[in-house]
Amino acid sequence: MSADQLVYGRRPPVVTAAHTAERLRVELEQYGVAADVHEGYGLALVSVWVELVVWTDGHWFRWRSGRTSTSGRPVYAFAPASDIVTAARRVAHRYGQLRRVHPCPPYLAGEGS
Repeated sequence: MSADQLVYGRRPPVVTAAHTAERLRVELEQYGVAADVHEGYGLALVSVWVELVVWTDGHWFRWRSGRTSTSGRPVYAFAPASDIVTAARRVAHRYGQLRRVHPCPPYLAGEGS
């Protein structure tokens, strides 16, 4: 078998948005951050916390940074999907900021009935 047959016969693995989102969800667990993945129409969402949803098309991650532009529009943070570790660290940092602003309600934290 020649080298041409080995290289030509293999296709690169298809990276879907859902697969990329799931990899981010798993990496967020390293930071103690629980998240859900939802997918459809070629996009996937990683639902993390109040005001923190990460969108991916399989190539990029995007989420609201918490800042607004001079025109009052939200500013988005971006990270390449090829660097899951850095993206998860940045999302976990944003999660920590939002947890201070929007703490877990007592009925979800198990403090009430």
